[in-house]
Amino acid sequence: MSTVLVVDDENDIRSSLRGVLSDEGLRVLEAQGGRDALEIVRREQPELVLLDVWMPDIDGIELLRLLQSEAVRPQVVMISGHGNVETAVQATKLGAFDFIEKPFSIDALLQVVNRALSYGGGDASAGAEGAAAGEAATRSATRQLRAERTLGKAVIGSGHGLHTGVRSGLILNPMPAGSGIVFTNLTSGASVPAHLDYVESTGYATTLHRGDMSVGTVEHLLATFHAYGVTNAMVKVQSEVPVMDGSARVFCSLIEDAGIEDQGGGIEELSVSERISIGSDDPSEEGISIEPADSLEISYTLKYPEPVGTQKYVFRYAGPESFRDEVAPARTFGFVKDVKALASMGLASGGRLDNLILIDEEKIVNTELRFPEELARHKILDVLGDLYLLGRPVRGKIDARMTGHSDNIALLKAIAQANR
Repeated sequence: MSTVLVVDDENDIRSSLRGVLSDEGLRVLEAQGGRDALEIVRREQPELVLLDVWMPDIDGIELLRLLQSEAVRPQVVMISGHGNVETAVQATKLGAFDFIEKPFSIDALLQVVNRALSYGGGDASAGAEGAAAGEAATRSATRQLRAERTLGKAVIGSGHGLHTGVRSGLILNPMPAGSGIVFTNLTSGASVPAHLDYVESTGYATTLHRGDMSVGTVEHLLATFHAYGVTNAMVKVQSEVPVMDGSARVFCSLIEDAGIEDQGGGIEELSVSERISIGSDDPSEEGISIEPADSLEISYTLKYPEPVGTQKYVFRYAGPESFRDEVAPARTFGFVKDVKALASMGLASGGRLDNLILIDEEKIVNTELRFPEELARHKILDVLGDLYLLGRPVRGKIDARMTGHSDNIALLKAIAQANR
């Protein structure tokens, strides 16, 4: 029987949580302040502490800091009625497993509690819906297993959303084997699996939606998970993944800082048994296709009027380093006339001179290209991220010409249909 300590100065909150958690077969201890809680932790060694942020003697953040120096450290889930991104980020930096905001639903609470108690024990039930969503849709004709992997620890980033313009935090959390990649709201606990079934829109970025949770611009982060072989992770974010500098370099740094933990078992790599194409097969026209191959290769051809012209790049995946060096640094780009149009639609509010390549009718106006074919490489970054919405690593030879997110998703649907 696992032991949970509830630390809150409100009697009604403690009583309600005791009832809910006891019904789940957990042993529940209570403390109304930080000093009492510290004594109970040392004496009873609970596996999990549900810790309120605002308390009169020692506040939750300070108690969390003290708990990190204990010989036996419990998992800690912070609870607050006045939560914000800054508090969530601070708590995660100090070692909190998760952060939820009052009022919360019983289901949301129990999901967090189960994840916290099962993490490290190989229990895949907490996040299995993300993996289950992809099971039927991605059975491959040729099967090859890869080890499941998660992050070694939680890591934090921050930036502006490209389309919302809102500055927000980003927390990447480890997850048990079988969980898949799941996006969760920083404060409400609503979540959506990173899977094709939940794609809501593809206008200028890929957006996922389920119930009360929508999250946009997921493709750059998903590309990085794909390249580093991370199969299980929780991404805590608000309504849009921060665009950072317009590339995936920061996400590579975050994952390398977190480290990667092999979880054993295996996840089937997806491959195709025959060529599948969307759009035209004419090399001079728009289209995207995938055909069988022994590894992952993505070729992208981009054609725009000058000053861009024609760019082509072929990326052959040879491990995370190849992605980090060849594709991750490639930034998103936009044309001055299009940015003005997007602004009139309430989009691209976070577009700044330091997070995208801005092009007018004559030249690139705000930066120097990192690669001669940086724009084509960025399109490969988008393809690689959208591919991961199939719920597993992909193997095949992909050829894309003048395509975007809607074409990528159309190809994913065709792949899923062919492999049912």
